[in-house]
Amino acid sequence: MTTLTQQLHDEHAHLLPHIETMRTVADTVGQTTPETLGTALTDLQLFLTDHLIPHAEAEDRTLYPVIARVMGAAEATATMSRDHVEVGRLARELSTLREAVDRDGLNDERQAALRRVLYGLYTLVKVHFAKEEEVYLPLLEKRLPAPEAEQLLAELAQASHHQ
Repeated sequence: MTTLTQQLHDEHAHLLPHIETMRTVADTVGQTTPETLGTALTDLQLFLTDHLIPHAEAEDRTLYPVIARVMGAAEATATMSRDHVEVGRLARELSTLREAVDRDGLNDERQAALRRVLYGLYTLVKVHFAKEEEVYLPLLEKRLPAPEAEQLLAELAQASHHQ
């Protein structure tokens, strides 16, 4: 594994426990105390806004244009960018639901909606990471010259810190 692909893999490994938490929280909706659920939802919202969405934005700005160039097709990463749009939409929906729960309590409809959004985010991000690691990272490893990989690594680090 090159330094570039190792760093991207490591970043995903760092994010995955939080992704797993989405499933765990969804599993407990309606079975845990409102306080525990509220804290978990707040923590997930912070993770989404402070870590996952900036990660996606950095990929859209820096990683995906390089992948598209290496693949010789400008639209090669369009479906991956669309995943990022959907993550943002689901994150906003989760925020709206959390506010409704805080304001009006947790009824059956909100429980079902929370589960749907949390399981949706969990599945979408897990599959998205798998596509990156199984398709794009091996492609970069094979086709991106080392100096370009190092430059891309620096650009990704800079993009991640300038959110």
